[in-house]
This record gives sequence, structure tokens and C-alpha cells, in this order.
Amino acid sequence: MSREGGKIRHENQGPESLLGSAHSLIHLVEYATGSIVSRVILKQSGGNVTLFAFDQGQELSEHTTPFDAVVQVLDGEVELLVGGNPVVVRAGEIAIMPAHVPHAVKALTAFKMLLTMLRS
Repeated sequence: MSREGGKIRHENQGPESLLGSAHSLIHLVEYATGSIVSRVILKQSGGNVTLFAFDQGQELSEHTTPFDAVVQVLDGEVELLVGGNPVVVRAGEIAIMPAHVPHAVKALTAFKMLLTMLRS
């Protein structure tokens, strides 16, 4: 997987800081100009849950993963290219990207998503 445009920045607070309390997903990761910001919410052998904030125009080039992934858009709008088909996903919507199917990500606006990767 590669990124085009700005850099990917990983938030430093680990998942342990979230245990046992309620949190607003949309406020757990902030936008950064010209960048993609990620924050791991949960990492287990069966999968990962990660928050992302993409500045407008940021992209991840086409790649594949060996796992199914659920994209839940929390804010803004993104175009996913899944198996060559463009899929626009807006705040409040989800899309499922199947394992081993090429996909790409392009921020149509600044957007935030919760990505759940299922390994089993």
C-alpha cells in the first residue's frame, strides 16, 4: 500500500487510553493539512480497528489486503475504488471491501473513517 500526496501521521495515544470509558469517535483523531492521520483503537489477533482523518485530496493508491475491511465514514465524503468500481461513501454510511480485491481511497472532501479489518 502506498500513499500519494501528504504524509501519514500516526497518533501516539495507544488503545489502552480508551479502555473502560465512552468516547466520541469523530473527536479521537484530528485533521492535519496535507496529511492522513491514523489512530489504532483496538489491535487483536482477529483484527484491527483504526480511525483515520484524511485531508481533502489525500489518497491511498490501489492495493490489496488478505482481510475483509469495513469502512464506516464518520465525517465528509470519500471515493473508494473497489475491484475497479468507484463507490462514494458519505458520513453515516459504510462500505465493505472484500479480501484480495484491489481497492484505493481518495478523499473527495476532508473525511474521517473507522476502518475495521477482520482477520478471521
